[in-house]
Amino acid sequence: MARVVARLLVSVCLAFATLALVLAPTPTAAQGGTVTMQWLGWSHYRFTSPTGKVLLTNPFVNNPDSPVRLEDMREADIIVVADGHGDEVGSAVEIAQQTGARIVAPSFELGTWFMDRGVPSDQVFRPGGPGDRAVIGGITIRVVNSVHGSGLGAAQTPGVSYGGPAAGFVITFENGWTVYFSGSSAATQDQALWAQMYQPDAAIIHMGGQTEPMDFAMQVKLMMTGNPNLTTIFPHHHRVSQVGATSIAEVQTAMDAMGVPLTVTEPFPGVEYTFTK
Repeated sequence: MARVVARLLVSVCLAFATLALVLAPTPTAAQGGTVTMQWLGWSHYRFTSPTGKVLLTNPFVNNPDSPVRLEDMREADIIVVADGHGDEVGSAVEIAQQTGARIVAPSFELGTWFMDRGVPSDQVFRPGGPGDRAVIGGITIRVVNSVHGSGLGAAQTPGVSYGGPAAGFVITFENGWTVYFSGSSAATQDQALWAQMYQPDAAIIHMGGQTEPMDFAMQVKLMMTGNPNLTTIFPHHHRVSQVGATSIAEVQTAMDAMGVPLTVTEPFPGVEYTFTK
């Protein structure tokens, strides 16, 4: 009889535990909210998360299209920097110093360089390289490979002569909305893996003045691999007016020719875009 009662009690407890799991809200449902994004010129994008956190990519504040100045950058929680080139690093050191933002570097080497430049060590995430991640205030930043260089040039410090591997980032905000920021990468088959693994909703793809339009189009196509979520494409490294440069029309034509059923959105400085999950 005692065994029967014990089994009955176990069954009842399991039933209540299962019911609690079913009724418990999922983290995504609990978070909700929107992500806003502004292009601040070149590859400098500013995101504001559903809980008000500000994330910057490649904060090259002095680019010719920038609608902001360094003294305007008083709010930042996270800065991601794709490689050691001057237009990627931008004003990351100064912004981190004046806001207390955490810098997510693409490598241990570049993270050390930021510390050499005066950013406090507790504000620098130094990954081993692509494949690592940082979770900061509910935002997940995954470091992924980039087909690009990371030379520091004249900005070398006594302790760091090379910026380590270049990177891109897959960023998931508190509400689950996910964006792939390519860094300055060319097309790589790895992008198909990240598409399947992280299923981003948006992608910001490198489109420099000499970018081959088919390369841009192929990156978008690869990011759709096993990923039904991708609906939004933005360029970076482009200029609003840059004579002779690769154009939005050219990369859109290349995407159409490849059968990629998406439209490239041309951002304009300071315009705010809003996304929900």
